[in-house]
Amino acid sequence: MWTATILSDNRCGKTKGLKTEHGLSVYLETEHLSILLDTGASDNFSFNAKRLGLDLRRIDYVFLSHGHVDHSGGLKYFLRENRNARIILSDEAMTGQFFSDRGYFHSLSPNWPQKQMDGRVIGVHHTTRLKDGLCIIAQIPHMFVLPEGNRHLGVVRNGCVILDDFCHELALYVDGLLFSGCAHNGIENILAACPYKVDTVVGGFHLLDDFESEGYLLELAQRLTSKYPSVRFFTGHCTGNRVFSVLKSVMKDRLQMFTCGMQIRS
Repeated sequence: MWTATILSDNRCGKTKGLKTEHGLSVYLETEHLSILLDTGASDNFSFNAKRLGLDLRRIDYVFLSHGHVDHSGGLKYFLRENRNARIILSDEAMTGQFFSDRGYFHSLSPNWPQKQMDGRVIGVHHTTRLKDGLCIIAQIPHMFVLPEGNRHLGVVRNGCVILDDFCHELALYVDGLLFSGCAHNGIENILAACPYKVDTVVGGFHLLDDFESEGYLLELAQRLTSKYPSVRFFTGHCTGNRVFSVLKSVMKDRLQMFTCGMQIRS
């Protein structure tokens, strides 16, 4: 059994008084663990956690799905409140300088709180299962097409500017739940890379309204419906409103939009 509470997201829900931003953070409680899935772009997740009566000091792990600031910018604030949680991330997340040229050139890299992170990082290179039952999925193969919006995302490594291949992106699985972060590697690829039975998917799909065709979205929805008939999908953050409507027209009640303050249970 688990409960996931959306702490940070682009959209507001029914819970009044919560802050929104272009970011994602989820408070996950299982029978044995408390995990913070991403930290959003700022300290909004912390403000919202307090409003919702959630104690960040109880967190055992903070999981960072990738190196973009809208998912890891709040880490420095989390580490001020919690001095014990281990930090799970890809080593590649901290070594690249990430940027977007969509609309205008801007950095996507956070200011990593190196001193507070010392001795607390679990660097993940390949898909691995931790002793607490968490499965971290890494180096996701690209068997299906990637989101079109990725073409505006790059990284500087060793002085070279390249298109981001998202080798720094991870997914997390525990007790039937798959957290996809932004799914830059494609939600189908992440599902295919998960070695365990998935009951619920929570995360963004990085399918943007201005980039994805209706035909592709309808085909994607059909594939998700036929291949994963018993899986519930909860998406938000980087999933566009038009995209959601098209997917929903096929996936019906099996696809839901999450918002700040929403709780999802197993």
